[in-house]
Amino acid sequence: MKLQLTILMLFACIFTFAQSSDDWKKPAFYFNPEILLGLTMESNDGFPETKLQKQLILNFGRTHANNPQAWAKRLRGPTTGLSFGVTDYGNLDSLGISITAMPFIEFKAFGSERWKVLTGMGASYFTKQYNAETNPKNQAVTTDITWAFRMYLYYHFLTTKNIDWRMGLGYSHHSNGHMRLLNQGYNSFLVSFSAAIKNPMGASKNTVAAMVPNDENTTYNYFSVRSGLGQNVFALAFNDKRNVYTVAGEYGQVYNNTFKIGIGLYYRFYQHYYDYIAGNESLVQAGREFDYFRSNPWYYASNVGITVHGEIFLNHFGIDVQLGYNLHKPAYKIDWRINQGWDNPPREIPRSWVLGEYNSGFKKKSRVSSRLGLKYYLIGMEKAPKNNFYIGAHLKANLGQADFSELSFGYVHSFNHRLKP
Repeated sequence: MKLQLTILMLFACIFTFAQSSDDWKKPAFYFNPEILLGLTMESNDGFPETKLQKQLILNFGRTHANNPQAWAKRLRGPTTGLSFGVTDYGNLDSLGISITAMPFIEFKAFGSERWKVLTGMGASYFTKQYNAETNPKNQAVTTDITWAFRMYLYYHFLTTKNIDWRMGLGYSHHSNGHMRLLNQGYNSFLVSFSAAIKNPMGASKNTVAAMVPNDENTTYNYFSVRSGLGQNVFALAFNDKRNVYTVAGEYGQVYNNTFKIGIGLYYRFYQHYYDYIAGNESLVQAGREFDYFRSNPWYYASNVGITVHGEIFLNHFGIDVQLGYNLHKPAYKIDWRINQGWDNPPREIPRSWVLGEYNSGFKKKSRVSSRLGLKYYLIGMEKAPKNNFYIGAHLKANLGQADFSELSFGYVHSFNHRLKP
């Protein structure tokens, strides 16, 4: 699963570069070496002491100011690319280093050429992980490959013909997506200094996008269905991966072949929850709090909810964000009881143990679901195809806390194409 997710994300960037058109003139590439310094935040009590975090990132990008496709013009000529980075977290013995590959997109901010916002999502390889005997204080990651995310704001303080000198400030995060515990993750805040070296043969100021009149505003409806295969772990005593199966459907509108918003319904089945209930584990045994779950393990291991879905199209690719509300997810109560009570609870939990309380955190995380990821469409959305298929890689969370990592396959049907008034 991790390897498949990594391959999909890396191919996403490669194909984004390849989305060219015969109408392009002098496509503008740039190379941007970047040095970052900052703080590695403590991931757990007793976390190893750290010195200054240091990163070196090489960004390879392509500006789309001269791209005549609708998405590039609507987004005002963003930059897409691929970053390769090496990070020293300030303690080589306990935290080691990470090597990151990350597709990114960069937008203009505040309506200015000098301010830019960059966001990216990819994968990292870590040389040091948690180990109960040799590295017990570092509970940040327990897998060698994790998800990686960054969001930065840059200011171009000096611009020359061939180089844009930039300073930035931002946030970086690493997590394995609940594929193995412990999984506290790394959170870092850093400042950046970089030099965007522009292709001297790049696009001129009179770009194609600037010369082509604005496209007519369009909107059309769509219906979509998808299936997903996710994986996660349950608790330290059940720290092997199990599948999460998803089917979902949604209905909504696409605006200007660039933005999509819709509402939908999802059903999920958690294999870990089912196995815990059907296996008559500790908290569902006779006389315990959840003994009634054994009357229908499938029902209580299921999850049903509604979602609001937003997406930005980059022709073949979509940047996908969803926010959902769980109408039915009863087994999350067991999850919370086990994982929010004592540290390292055993498989057989004594009746006298203090378990996680149903506080405000539980109420929010049991109800609010989020999903973030990338899609690759078989037919570019620039063509507004009537029928299309996609494959996606996503990270699903309970109000920001990782739940599972997922690969999905979907079908989209579009209809009622029309001009917007």
